[in-house]
Amino acid sequence: MPRTTGGRRVTRRNVLQSGGAVGLAAMAGGCLGGADGNGDNGSNEITMILNPAESDVDIRSQYQPLVDHIESEVDVTISLDRAASYAATLQAIRSDRAHLADTSPSAAVAGRGVADVVGIRVAYGAAQYFSLITTTPDSGIEELTDLEGETIAMASPLSVSGTLVPMTMLKKAGLDTGSAPDGDPVDFTAQHSDHSTAAEQLLNNPDVAAASTGAFSTAPYVPQEQFDELSDDFAEISTEYEDAGTEDEELQLLAVSDPLPRAPIMARSNWDDPVREDVEEAILNAEPEDLSHGDDYEGEELWFSSVVEGSHEDYDPIKEVLDELGLEFEDIS
Repeated sequence: MPRTTGGRRVTRRNVLQSGGAVGLAAMAGGCLGGADGNGDNGSNEITMILNPAESDVDIRSQYQPLVDHIESEVDVTISLDRAASYAATLQAIRSDRAHLADTSPSAAVAGRGVADVVGIRVAYGAAQYFSLITTTPDSGIEELTDLEGETIAMASPLSVSGTLVPMTMLKKAGLDTGSAPDGDPVDFTAQHSDHSTAAEQLLNNPDVAAASTGAFSTAPYVPQEQFDELSDDFAEISTEYEDAGTEDEELQLLAVSDPLPRAPIMARSNWDDPVREDVEEAILNAEPEDLSHGDDYEGEELWFSSVVEGSHEDYDPIKEVLDELGLEFEDIS
């Protein structure tokens, strides 16, 4: 953890680079690489495998602030590797080819015994987010069961917040979801696209009766009092609550999910080196400014501003969704 001297943050690397480096390095023993090393081959290089969330993003450049931050706090070199799929991130951990993984919530479910949850990514000020099902005020739809025989605009078939969680909400309400998302629902038509398109289809296409999206997409169309009526958690947890109802057009809220954990950063369970604790502390202590690019950066910013401590139990809601729909990790990775 960084120490502070005279208002200036002092990192482990700062100390080693100072005149007292020899003595303090001796105190640190094998924790800082050198002969004992931090990786598994005697080197101080650590490999972090990244998720492939969006194919057109230069993910190595995107994650460079996190690399720079860890390397400024701990005497290690971070090597970034991009996986071809979420399953591949977990496979890299299983085969000891990576020490750290930035991966999907479902990997936290599938990775028990192989990878430990270091922390949960925080985006827009929250480590949890929500799924919504909305309709238009004049649709005549009052509750989820009224959607029988109707068309619902949804995000991609394997989107957690835009499809999988809403499917379980509709199923629990009594609608027959059939073999969805692998197959078609029985009691309604699922029209898949993405979160934004689903919201636009609901607003502009009278044949669409409802939309299922992440709250980030449709909450601005829903007045705050509707969230207050349907959820005990949304106002307290969701960063979308502040802007709820600020759009000119209005949507009617039909259902709000329970809080869902954002994606985890995980560490290989059998990574047995004292430096691991330092690396994990560096990740959990990163401030938003540590994870930001400079003004001259023109690429995609990191999808999170900090990481909070987490565990496998935080991802039990995702496990329940997968179990409810009969899905395995490989089905959605």
